[in-house]
Amino acid sequence: MTLGLLSAIGRSFRRKRASSLDILSPKRAPRDFYKGKNCKPTGFHTNKGGYVVQQDKLPNYVIPDLTGFKLKPYVSQCPVEVNKTTGSTEASK
Repeated sequence: MTLGLLSAIGRSFRRKRASSLDILSPKRAPRDFYKGKNCKPTGFHTNKGGYVVQQDKLPNYVIPDLTGFKLKPYVSQCPVEVNKTTGSTEASK
């Protein structure tokens, strides 16, 4: 009896495994754990299994009018090399 009691006390003082300190993931969590992908819901689930999307929860992007803007939205992957001007060397002197 005392040997069983001593071994139980010894087991409780043992150091915990390092895996218990890891980040909780759905593979190592209880069956009903859902971590998600760190995004906000855009609506809610109904009692009958449907999903209602709420327009006020959808992202609203405000895009300015770019007519007459001299820069273009495309950036080339192979830019043309530009020669350095002498104006920048004069400013550093």
